[in-house]
Amino acid sequence: MGQILEKLQGKQWREKQIRKMSDRVFDYYTNNTGRAYMTFEELYIAVLLVYNDINKRLPGPHFDPPKRDEIRTLMKECDMDLDGGLNREEFVEFMKKLTADTFVYVTQGLIITLAVAPTVAIATKRSTEGVPGVGKVVQKLPTSVYASLITLGVMMITKASE
Repeated sequence: MGQILEKLQGKQWREKQIRKMSDRVFDYYTNNTGRAYMTFEELYIAVLLVYNDINKRLPGPHFDPPKRDEIRTLMKECDMDLDGGLNREEFVEFMKKLTADTFVYVTQGLIITLAVAPTVAIATKRSTEGVPGVGKVVQKLPTSVYASLITLGVMMITKASE
């Protein structure tokens, strides 16, 4: 239960996850090169690694990494000291901007799955109890099982519409 509450904390959880991924990737490059910043080529490979990590950890569809030009433009925006590379804090800020849409999309999916679908399930169970033939079957199903089935159905419909 504690993990669920932690994940529902929203922005704090998101920033903590981005920080973990960013630190791990940044440390990998700085330990291998001996520099305290990342060049564009290293940054591009790092973005591919981070998107791979995101796709492994988050439910739902996989997210395509941005194109090289998009990365180059965002790198210029985040390079505060104008040295042509990104230090640790600049890289974390870069990753926050880069992954903002990804986390919004996943959050919307979680809200639908965790809040809307069970509510719809309970409402539809009550409304179908009076339908001949269907009502008796629905009444025999425990609400938790019915809600789970409706939630799975909503998830499948959502996935199919993507």
